[in-house]
Amino acid sequence: MSHKDPGKLAFATPACPTDPRRDLTHESERARMIIETLPYIREFAGRTVVIKYGGNAMIDEKLKQSFAKGVVLLKYVGVNPIIVHGGGPQIGKMLKALNIESHFRQGLRVTDEATMDVVEMVLVGKVNKEIVNLINLAGGRAVGLSGKDGMLIRAEKKELAINHADAPPEIIDLGKVGEVTSIETGVLTSLMNGGIIPVIAPVGVDDEGQTYNINADSVAGAVAGAMRAKRLHLLTDVPGVLDRDKQLIPSMTSTQAFEAIQNGIVVGGMIPKLQCCLEAILAGVEKAHIIDGRVENCVLLELFTACGIGTEIVR
Repeated sequence: MSHKDPGKLAFATPACPTDPRRDLTHESERARMIIETLPYIREFAGRTVVIKYGGNAMIDEKLKQSFAKGVVLLKYVGVNPIIVHGGGPQIGKMLKALNIESHFRQGLRVTDEATMDVVEMVLVGKVNKEIVNLINLAGGRAVGLSGKDGMLIRAEKKELAINHADAPPEIIDLGKVGEVTSIETGVLTSLMNGGIIPVIAPVGVDDEGQTYNINADSVAGAVAGAMRAKRLHLLTDVPGVLDRDKQLIPSMTSTQAFEAIQNGIVVGGMIPKLQCCLEAILAGVEKAHIIDGRVENCVLLELFTACGIGTEIVR
């Protein structure tokens, strides 16, 4: 007689096929793959991993679901994930709907008072809560935060200077665009010790209470450094750092990464991502990874497999 309560059978996990002729080779291979993750789970148990969540991984429904489940899995096996998210496309869409003109300088959105209101509304009030909801529905316990919560992200106004060969530097006023000055780690530590997954919107505040829009990569790097995270993962829409022949560079030392920027091997939007990784490593992060967020379960593949994916930057 079965030990299961017949009244609960409708909610039980479906039984495996009982046909004795079935081939167990595939199932054995799956079991072997699970066992092979053991040393990685042991290595990362109790350690902090900061993940910058953005790009197509935040838009594609299948990727959104798998990301949330992956984050919950990390928490269940003893890893402490911290999520920092972007939301540029969502901000742009809302600004357009409200007929608020928006423009960029050096890849940074010029942010006046009206734009800042929209940025905060979209990042904190909409995108952040959607991510929190996805993680909670996947079986986790997530809490959404902005820099104002517990003074989590202290910031100051960002100065942008553009150098010219035959003239003094041009100083660009970006409005309410900021850069991180400090992270209040106690807020994050308290949440993680309580089994909570922090989800952070990249909005900071200065000593006078002024609110600033901050690049999400920069916030993720600052959080990883302040928390002495074991890993920093930046999710992108490219395979990783590419060389001049557009081939993936699997691993770089911090010196090689700096030289790649100086020598023009890395260009465009990859430059600030690499700079973010270098700053995090300088602050004490063991490794930083730039990985393809379009790959399903990319974070798990990077953490729990021998080869990983994307580009790793090491000291």
